[in-house]
Amino acid sequence: MSLSIKEIQAPIAEEMRAFEGKFRQSMKTKVMLLDTIMNYIVQRKGKQIRPMFVFLTAGLCGEITEKTYRGAALIELLHTATLVHDDVVDDSNYRRGFFSVNALWKNKIAVLVGDYLLSKSLLLSVNNNDFELLKIGSNAIQEMAEGELMQMEKARKLDITEEVYFEIIRRKTATLIAACCAMGVSSVGADDETVEKARLFGEKVGVAFQIKDDLFDYGDAEIGKPLGIDIKEKKMTLPLIYALNQADWFTKRRVINTIKNESENPKKVAEVIDFVKKSGGIEYATKVMQNIVTEAQNILNTFPDTVFRQSLAGLVQFTIERSK
Repeated sequence: MSLSIKEIQAPIAEEMRAFEGKFRQSMKTKVMLLDTIMNYIVQRKGKQIRPMFVFLTAGLCGEITEKTYRGAALIELLHTATLVHDDVVDDSNYRRGFFSVNALWKNKIAVLVGDYLLSKSLLLSVNNNDFELLKIGSNAIQEMAEGELMQMEKARKLDITEEVYFEIIRRKTATLIAACCAMGVSSVGADDETVEKARLFGEKVGVAFQIKDDLFDYGDAEIGKPLGIDIKEKKMTLPLIYALNQADWFTKRRVINTIKNESENPKKVAEVIDFVKKSGGIEYATKVMQNIVTEAQNILNTFPDTVFRQSLAGLVQFTIERSK
């Protein structure tokens, strides 16, 4: 049975409430323009999945402390900084249905806001001597940037292997959830082995999360993401990679050519979607996702059976059963 977000949050409801207040407070600045933008960002936060991972994994291994709150804030600051910069890189005017920072205040300001958020996260850790948390966070940012650049480099060829695909999504998407889990257990003083175990758990959840995202491109559920957007953006996703690997040389070239040169044509995008569905790409990606979730659950089951573990299991299910 799947748990709702409210049920998943139950063991950390107090902490999440307190965190929101602390985080809002920490975003206040003396520069009016910056303050306006920070307010805008804070009001448009999503489901707070990342701080939930931090608090739940902390609870899994000990007592939640002020350091845990700082770990959650560090993740949110880093994550927000990368989103603000991403919107500039992608020339994107919307973020979760709202205008992006660069759409409202232009690229120059958005880049500076991203820089400000990054430096704020560094100072939060340095001022409190949270060097192990800072290390986890900085590693995540490095990996995410590498993943993005790797994807851009491979997008030109459009002929990537599954191995390269997993390497890209591990860095781009999974790294941040992995960092949340490592951050949580590290904040309550867990040993290196436990931190690594939590990190690996988070990484697997992150990979499964991305595959679920890939599936949305093929009309997997009723969502806000229009069909075929990844194809339009020439992004290689798991269902497509599998379908191309099953195809003969001629079909493979034809589909790659269509994506390269005709991805603005809705009719052509529909043909690619049809090709992927007929080749069993959807079933294959779903099966791979389920296997990775099972691996994540197996790691989670090595931790003591508490309400925190049950909530984390619920959060894993939520990330792959979500409809957007």
